[in-house]
Amino acid sequence: MNGATESTEPVRSWFALCTASNNEKKVEHHLQLRDIETFLPIYTATRRWNNRTTAKVVLPLFAGYVFARVARTELGRALEVPMVYSVVGNGRRATPLPDQEIETLRLGLREREANPHPYVKVGSRVRIRTGVLAGLAGVVVRTDGHLRVVLNLELIMKSIAVHVEADELEPYALEPVGQ
Repeated sequence: MNGATESTEPVRSWFALCTASNNEKKVEHHLQLRDIETFLPIYTATRRWNNRTTAKVVLPLFAGYVFARVARTELGRALEVPMVYSVVGNGRRATPLPDQEIETLRLGLREREANPHPYVKVGSRVRIRTGVLAGLAGVVVRTDGHLRVVLNLELIMKSIAVHVEADELEPYALEPVGQ
């Protein structure tokens, strides 16, 4: 023994759980009942029904996914939740999301409006250099006359578009693999 105190607390990471469509809020609730930390980013959209009425609805930002912070050994508890189909991974093993990416999203989405956006791989790559989303990289698009950066969550192949100002951005090139 080197005198250091050993922690019996397991290391917890963020994992993306695939859920049944339109059941993300129920899954989040069931996970919370099991004392599992969750993150379900949401946005508000205006929907028009067939009878021409409109309503504001709250929807998950990443349809079909809920994020759960668990130890790898606790993934079974998350998979027991009704409407959870799988944990995102490489086919053999669940792959955790970078903690910093999730924490930055959690903080940034409190202050910024975001909407789902089709997953993209092309366009001008930029990095947000200032503000609560500083450090995140994405692709510039123009929507409804506003500048937005499309941020990709590569592991789950989902994207969101976040409103930004041009002076918040800097050019960003991907580093070659192995560098």
